[in-house]
Amino acid sequence: MAEAIVRFEKVCKIYNAGLPSEARVLNDIDLTLEQGQFLALTGPSGSGKSTLLNIAGLLDEPTSGRLFIRGQDTGRLGDTAITRLRGKTIGFVFQSHHLISSFTALENVMMPMLADRGFPSPEFATRARDLLARVGLEKVADNLATNMSGGQQQRVAIARALAMNPAIVLADEPTGNLDTKSADGVFELMRQVNRESGTTFLMVTHNLDLARRCDRIVDVVDGRIAATAAATPANKCFGTPARLPPETKA
Repeated sequence: MAEAIVRFEKVCKIYNAGLPSEARVLNDIDLTLEQGQFLALTGPSGSGKSTLLNIAGLLDEPTSGRLFIRGQDTGRLGDTAITRLRGKTIGFVFQSHHLISSFTALENVMMPMLADRGFPSPEFATRARDLLARVGLEKVADNLATNMSGGQQQRVAIARALAMNPAIVLADEPTGNLDTKSADGVFELMRQVNRESGTTFLMVTHNLDLARRCDRIVDVVDGRIAATAAATPANKCFGTPARLPPETKA
């Protein structure tokens, strides 16, 4: 049985609890991501997808319920341990690449390694160049991020997400700002990393064509998991992920 990289147990998230402005964003989320899975998280805007992703990335805490990362109950960890676990286990790719525009592609990819170690090392540059080569950007490693196309910048962001060899990469609308051709290339790059390295991916997307090319689709509506199904060609007849049939359990 594959290792559970991330596991949600009855996770709820409430903002402004007890106040007139109280907002319940997530309700009783049960979800497990196993090593090597590529999972698409879909649903309408405001459904709680990004909040779920932020909790999985240890950027936010559940109001109730438990979150396990590689078997560790994160609710029992202090701030220092949370920061260490996030830095070594989780990579992030966002819709806006969040590169430092005045840095080169190489320097941007090196940033997580510098943050972890606290001082520069020649091995960082070597690994960063290897990662840029892996995403097809070895020839522009020394170009400033601001001088790169949107697709190239997102490829740099993927290389940066892989810098610490994470067990899971969380991607929040990673193709949302790209044209169709660039979006397809970025998705296929993530899929290639997933297949070759066994890195788990959790991707929030509104792009149903890309979602159907993942291993599983989990649809979130009003803070609840409305449907989950294997992303097989048979599911292409459904107009929206919310209409996917429930996942069959053996």
